[in-house]
Amino acid sequence: MPCRWSTIVRRGCRHQLPLNPRATHLTAMPSALTLDSLTRTIAGRRIVKGLSLEVSPGSLLALVGASGSGKTTTLRMTAGYDAPDSGRVLLDGADITATPPQRRDFGMVFQHYALFPHLRVGENVAFGLQARGIAAAERGARAARALETVGLAGADARTVQSLSGGEQQRVALARALVIEPRVLLLDEPLSNLDPALRRGMRDELRAMLRRLGVTALFVTHDQEDAFAVADRIALLAHGELLQVGAAESLYDAPASRAVAEFIGRAALVPAASDGARVTIAIAGAAHAFAARGDARGSVLAVLRPESLALVPDGSPRSWRGEVTSRRFAGGHVAYTVRLAPNLDLEITSAERGAREGDRVSVTVAREPVAVVAP
Repeated sequence: MPCRWSTIVRRGCRHQLPLNPRATHLTAMPSALTLDSLTRTIAGRRIVKGLSLEVSPGSLLALVGASGSGKTTTLRMTAGYDAPDSGRVLLDGADITATPPQRRDFGMVFQHYALFPHLRVGENVAFGLQARGIAAAERGARAARALETVGLAGADARTVQSLSGGEQQRVALARALVIEPRVLLLDEPLSNLDPALRRGMRDELRAMLRRLGVTALFVTHDQEDAFAVADRIALLAHGELLQVGAAESLYDAPASRAVAEFIGRAALVPAASDGARVTIAIAGAAHAFAARGDARGSVLAVLRPESLALVPDGSPRSWRGEVTSRRFAGGHVAYTVRLAPNLDLEITSAERGAREGDRVSVTVAREPVAVVAP
């Protein structure tokens, strides 16, 4: 049996999982979450269309998509706030579709944190325990331990108004974790943070969730957040699942044009592929490269900025073009090079010498080249 927080408060437990250098904290045994053919229609519009996903125990899956893609509706059905028109939500194989939210043992971190301004920090964290009938002394001890876990030890008596945005995010996370959730749901939890704090909190959030080993479903429209935090990413568009996998697989091997256009930055260039090689013809110069992808015949080559390079004139398999813009970005320079009247390529390069208006040569420096159907 997993050791629960109430047990830790009363006596030691040898199965503790370290969550930071000074705190020890446990959650319930991580569970497998399955979404089976979920469908949801709102005001006559199909928002989610037969969506199926699996989140393995202790892993973090990010639902990514533009506004209106169906990711928040999916999260609400998972949490039990919305009922699907069809399909099921399964927890460790058991159907919980009709189970009310308060009985699912899910923790929730909302986009705007939803902290109670009239309650102290410790009271906010302990609120879910009070609703579950936990005695006051144990509520306080467990809330204190949860705050220590997220790096806010001793903050119990502080007011919500005294917290920074990052601290509020941590309190919201502590409140979700203190109930020992079988699954943690996060709805755009980083969207209200300034860019510098956001980058730091990405790392902290991933580190905390990995050390906890809790199963988590994370909704975001920001792919950088998803890349930094999630083990796997599910990309949604118009209520349909486009691709699911590790961030690298969506980036390096997009399953479709829609995935290639949404994930990262890329120029999609008409080409021809036989499955092993892709031939890219630009301004009358055709060059072949190793190909990655199932599309054959007429395809689109996915040319990422970091997969291209500026090379000396006359280099093999290169195209001539003109630098139309240049942006210094610290460790590299981002160039836009026009190779044809309707074709601009973005290139990130350590080479700093090129200036706007210069004639340069460009080649593919990293193979294989991803290809997708037009």
